[in-house]
Amino acid sequence: MVEFERPRIGIISDSPLQRHLLQHLLEAYGVEVLFNLDPERYQKPLAPIATDFDILLIEVENEDHCAEFIDEVLENTEAPVLFGLGKAPERQSKEYPRWERRLYAKLREHLGDLEHVSDIGQALEELDQKDTESSPERLITSAKRSTQSETVDRVWILGASLGGPEAVKVFLDLLPEQLPVAFVYAQHIDSNFSEVLAKVLARHSCFKLKLAEEGERLRYGEILLTPVDREMYFDDNGLVRFKTTPWPGPYGPSIDQVLLNVANYYGDKCHGIFFSGMGNDGAIAAPLLSAYGSTIWVQESNSCANSSMPDSVAATGCAVFSGDPAQLAQELIKKIEKEVS
Repeated sequence: MVEFERPRIGIISDSPLQRHLLQHLLEAYGVEVLFNLDPERYQKPLAPIATDFDILLIEVENEDHCAEFIDEVLENTEAPVLFGLGKAPERQSKEYPRWERRLYAKLREHLGDLEHVSDIGQALEELDQKDTESSPERLITSAKRSTQSETVDRVWILGASLGGPEAVKVFLDLLPEQLPVAFVYAQHIDSNFSEVLAKVLARHSCFKLKLAEEGERLRYGEILLTPVDREMYFDDNGLVRFKTTPWPGPYGPSIDQVLLNVANYYGDKCHGIFFSGMGNDGAIAAPLLSAYGSTIWVQESNSCANSSMPDSVAATGCAVFSGDPAQLAQELIKKIEKEVS
């Protein structure tokens, strides 16, 4: 697998809370924080700092006290400098995901895709090569679907990014045949790897994984893989449609927008599970769906390759269950059995 050099970032802020939050967030993005400074502590005398960084974040409340130090830093760097990010809201506030999204978009503008979706694709190819063992023993359920053509009133959206394919595969491989549920799967990945993703996930699963196609209808026993480069939605008749424009925001697909588009047709019959991933995609829409009756679950942090995405959703307070992929599969079966009994 190709190794990507971690971007190097410097932080200057006169707020201890802001410095702590920025460092935690950037490290979750896989960024190397070279320094994290309080400018007032370095003013007299001015101290030399590292200049070999890719971008500098400056967020100060008392600009007058910090002006001399900041001017000195700016005179000695050619790297891009980001000012005016604004004070980070409380982690549990509704404004926080939007603030984080703005920061991510600015970083991506200067540093490129922090998720390295091509790296995710290469990891997927490795999973494809080594995943030759027989299917694990599936869980047992009393819930059955009658026919594949029956009306779908139970849809679960699976959102994932870095580390997602491995986790989602474990989850899907454990689900028993005839379970009355359909899935919409939104995975941050290079579009060139979509077919590999479909092949790997379908190898041992009893669910049929399909790349979304114009005019088709979601059915029980199917997993619909959302496109990466153009927005997908369901029309008033429940048929898949595509827009000519890409997904809004910095992610492709946008899990936030997938949630909203699916809920626009299925309402409280759709729910969401957030698996391993970088960033906070989904943290804006998930609380909205929860408020209207949808169920939101997340993969627990210790089982994630990167827990930033599920942690961000959990921080909004809308997630009612957390577990590893196997526990999520067990909980889904229990929930469906209660619904159909």
